[in-house]
Amino acid sequence: MHRKSQVLEFLEEDKQCSYFDDKLCDIRYKYMDNCTADEEYEMLERGWRRFGNMHFVPECKECNECRTIRIDIKKFSFSKSQKRVLNKNKDTRVYVQKPTVTFEHIDLFNKYHKCMTEKKDWSENIIDFQEYNNSYVSGAHNYGKEILYFRDDKLIGVALSDMLEGSMSAIYCYYNHDYEDLSIGQFSILAQISIAKQHNIPYLYLGYWIKDHLSMGYKERYKPFEILVNRPTLFEKTIWRDYE
Repeated sequence: MHRKSQVLEFLEEDKQCSYFDDKLCDIRYKYMDNCTADEEYEMLERGWRRFGNMHFVPECKECNECRTIRIDIKKFSFSKSQKRVLNKNKDTRVYVQKPTVTFEHIDLFNKYHKCMTEKKDWSENIIDFQEYNNSYVSGAHNYGKEILYFRDDKLIGVALSDMLEGSMSAIYCYYNHDYEDLSIGQFSILAQISIAKQHNIPYLYLGYWIKDHLSMGYKERYKPFEILVNRPTLFEKTIWRDYE
């Protein structure tokens, strides 16, 4: 006997924008406790993001600064500086597995956010086991993965990624700033590009990009990429254009 899937969709309007202090945003949410790989692919292509069982997409009435971007893996070539990042991580061990939560995960996540609060004035975000499980372990199904980065037998970074046949989605990454010289944040994206190349996955979605933004502008380093031009519903065609 199959349990009926639960889907709940709602729109939250006029909430404080996470990226601009002087703007309000409108976010559409969709809770899905059994999102199939095909459904995930269709939503990802149309600008939706996933944390746990909750999907969301911006529908701001007066702003379009958050742009959904994806890397065309066949077109992407590592730059000299990116090759240097890969080279200095030649002794960083990388493991891909289903998402888990341990004391190491929680300690590393909270240490990372404490550092980002001091460095980039992020809002304080202290997470516990239940919150972590809800956001990063639940909803993974057969396509959600975690990528673990180890150095000297110590967990120094974690990336969450959805790995589908037609695309990968870089969901989130956090790491130990004590290893800042290894550029783990950059290495994590380059490692996911490498995984996509190895498995002939056409696209890597990097989520939302905001040009020249303190926290979101860094994604421009991974040009050339494609930008989702329109805001299609799940029943409309997507329009993508190159950004170089």
